[in-house]
Amino acid sequence: MLDYDKEAERYDVLRGGEPRAAAAAEGVLGLVPAQARSLLDVACGTGMVTRRLAAGRDGLRVTGVDREPAMARHATARLPGAVVLADGRRLPFRSGEFDAVSSVWLLHLVEDPVDARRIVSECARVLRPGGVYVTTVDKGASHNVGSDIDAVMASRPRRPASDTAALVESYAVACGLIPAGQARFPGRGLGRSPRRAVADLRRGWFITLPPGHPLADGFAARLAALPDQDRPRPEPTFTLRAFRKPAPGSLPDA
Repeated sequence: MLDYDKEAERYDVLRGGEPRAAAAAEGVLGLVPAQARSLLDVACGTGMVTRRLAAGRDGLRVTGVDREPAMARHATARLPGAVVLADGRRLPFRSGEFDAVSSVWLLHLVEDPVDARRIVSECARVLRPGGVYVTTVDKGASHNVGSDIDAVMASRPRRPASDTAALVESYAVACGLIPAGQARFPGRGLGRSPRRAVADLRRGWFITLPPGHPLADGFAARLAALPDQDRPRPEPTFTLRAFRKPAPGSLPDA
């Protein structure tokens, strides 16, 4: 897995920059109720999406939290006084403190199902009754756009996805949350070229092929043999799911 503390300096440049952040924030805000006045962005990273969330709706107070010090420093520069260094498995906030909670591109990184359930549970805990939790699902599958790069990488070692829609929904429902909608948004700037795919492979982007893996050189050679080495292939499309925390005495959705 990538060392996200080390990745912080180049994270935004390699992840689509502002266009990607704008698309993600728009997707999240489309699922957040208009009356929400506070939002917690869990695993806010460098804060690029978090800042867009704050700027995207008048009257919405946004707080970011990330466990990687370098990421949190970048986020703090974008949102002074609104970023907390903490682990999503143990959020340092009161129960029911936020009208909305988001976690964008987080759960796919969590290998231990116990940790994934704990993160969702913590997001549900700090959510007020009537509030909404919004999270990305199926991130790995989203990156498969049917390109020649995907064809080359199809035979790489796999591990079970930790953020499938079914799994995430099961965690949310176990915490008393109710499915409340979904949305999709484009991964602006994330169309990968073969040359970029080789660079990603070398730096450990593919989780099951860490730097030094005995199979990595073979995949790199096959990627380097593809045509149009610098032409980006189609961008991925990401999926968001929303879950509502029922207010006391409210009836579940039909």
